[in-house]
Amino acid sequence: MLDVRRVLIIVFDGVQLLDAAGPIDVFDAASKLTDGDYRIEVATLDGADVRAESGLRLGADVALEQARGPLDTLLVAGGFGTRMAALDPAIVGHIARLARGARRVTSVCTGAELLARAGVLRGRRVTTHWAWCDQLAQDHPDLVVERDRIYVRDGNVATSAGVSAGMDLALALVEEDHGAAIARTVAQLLVLFLQRPGGQSQFSTRLAPPVPRSAALREVLGAIFAEPASDHRVEALARRAAMSERHLARRFAEELQTTPARFVERVRVEAARTTLESGSTVDAAARRSGFQSTEVMRRAFHRALGVSPSEYRDRFATSIPALEPAWSPRSSATRT
Repeated sequence: MLDVRRVLIIVFDGVQLLDAAGPIDVFDAASKLTDGDYRIEVATLDGADVRAESGLRLGADVALEQARGPLDTLLVAGGFGTRMAALDPAIVGHIARLARGARRVTSVCTGAELLARAGVLRGRRVTTHWAWCDQLAQDHPDLVVERDRIYVRDGNVATSAGVSAGMDLALALVEEDHGAAIARTVAQLLVLFLQRPGGQSQFSTRLAPPVPRSAALREVLGAIFAEPASDHRVEALARRAAMSERHLARRFAEELQTTPARFVERVRVEAARTTLESGSTVDAAARRSGFQSTEVMRRAFHRALGVSPSEYRDRFATSIPALEPAWSPRSSATRT
């Protein structure tokens, strides 16, 4: 067991700033709560400053050439500069060397490409930013790329999706090291959702279907969005659209790439998400959103989001009480 957990963050020209800064802030907050358990260092080739995608200049704590193990966590950031970094044999070679001396190896976003080039990911389950998953799979056919996951853990290697997903991964690592209470406090200090489970969908945006060409279909969609709990069986929707059920199904397939039933289910999931986020019970959310039962809603949540309604509520409800950090100036004050 290392006395201090050394966390080495590798960056390069064109790095996405939040890929590095997000996990750094998570580990730094956890370190403050645990008497300095983490020592965080940023490494660049030759120890030179680098320019992030945004143009901001980042300084290094150590040159990659001088970085040595043992490491608790090696983290490789991503960004549009990944492609050029992946062509640099010095960067790739140092990643391979440092990974051998790390307890766990991680990447954020397209940093997975650098780990793959370094031979760290051979035969593993991995993920990356959803827009780059196909390219990663094409470039490295030996990988099992899970295209819609926030992060994936395979042995001592963990890869995450883009940008803010790196903070989810870092929170999960903090919880692994120090337990749920510390991770929860870190999340609240940084005004984050309690960490999303790795199996949850990368997409946090609400359902935003294309606008149908057909006025009748637009009216049907408007009715579904306006009252998710109403009767939206296909026969009722067909009557509203003045179409046959077969023709309605064809219009949904052509214009929305789904079926009427699947579309209604997804709208109800979105309605239930909003209700759960306000602190509602799972039973109440199911009733208000039009699900026949909590079990039906549970299956729909797993299909759409990869988590159960109760897990979603536990992590995203705004009624979760705040926890005060151990080092807060108020922590020793007498409560009234």
